[in-house]
Amino acid sequence: MRDFGVGFGYLLRGQKWVAGHGRWFGFGLLPGLVTFVLYMGALVGLFYGADDLTSWATPFADDWGSPWQGLLRGTLTFLVFALGLFLAVITFTAVTLLVGQPFYESLSEAVDRSESGEAPESGLPLWRELWISARDSLRVLLRVAFYGILLFAAGFIPVVGQTVVPAIGFGVSGFFLAEELTAVALQRRGVEFKQRLALLRGRRMAALGFGVPLTLVFLIPFVAVLLMPGAVAGATLMARELNGETADRDDEANEQDHRAPAQGHAPAQGHAPAQGHAPVQGHTPAQGHGPVQGHGPVQAYGPVVGHTPVQAQPQAWPQG
Repeated sequence: MRDFGVGFGYLLRGQKWVAGHGRWFGFGLLPGLVTFVLYMGALVGLFYGADDLTSWATPFADDWGSPWQGLLRGTLTFLVFALGLFLAVITFTAVTLLVGQPFYESLSEAVDRSESGEAPESGLPLWRELWISARDSLRVLLRVAFYGILLFAAGFIPVVGQTVVPAIGFGVSGFFLAEELTAVALQRRGVEFKQRLALLRGRRMAALGFGVPLTLVFLIPFVAVLLMPGAVAGATLMARELNGETADRDDEANEQDHRAPAQGHAPAQGHAPAQGHAPVQGHTPAQGHGPVQGHGPVQAYGPVVGHTPVQAQPQAWPQG
């Protein structure tokens, strides 16, 4: 559960980052506003048309009596709308990122520069980046649709379908939502779709901690638009950790901290008692004590330099 809190922390840090950079917050709102209007229209249409859809799909229940007909079609109507809402939450991010690719690329690069002073670039033309983003979003959508069909079928299981299945659905939504958002930063680093999935599976709880709360608040109308810029910023911060960039920076900082005492504190150079103690040079008993050479111990004692009386005087021998 600790990793779940780490993922949630990145979501909060992203919102804090855009709150401190108001220009980028407003810049990141534009794609979300356009997509939000389109999706709200589609969900309203689904809400009012779900009854007709389930009636058309269940002609065999036309002759059923009450309450079985209403129970069956009411359950199906709820599941159809829930599936539509489930897909809307997942595809909203993909479509918004596709519509706002240039916007969110710039936002993600700004977050990178604020963290390390530089922003990795893919070096690909815009049309190529849009194509890769659309292709990867389709891959996510196919996976989500697969899980959605399984969960839709499991929704008919009594009790489990009303308790466990929705929880699993939010988990699936949160995981793939985290994948879509981190793809903005990881794609610029040349990380392919399968590699991104592997990175997120390796940190599954962190991905859920980031994506599940975001999925829940995205159910509130218009909140998704307001949180989208911060979600991209937080996903960029998490992508840096998934790619090992924050760990490398921490290791480099620790290495510099360990090297600093050796450079700054140099007692071996500054403290030189062997050079400073001049008496060792002046007092040379080892050189002076040369009793073997001409019996000159008197010359050994350097401190009495100038005391010439100690030098031997020539003696006059009597002649004849």
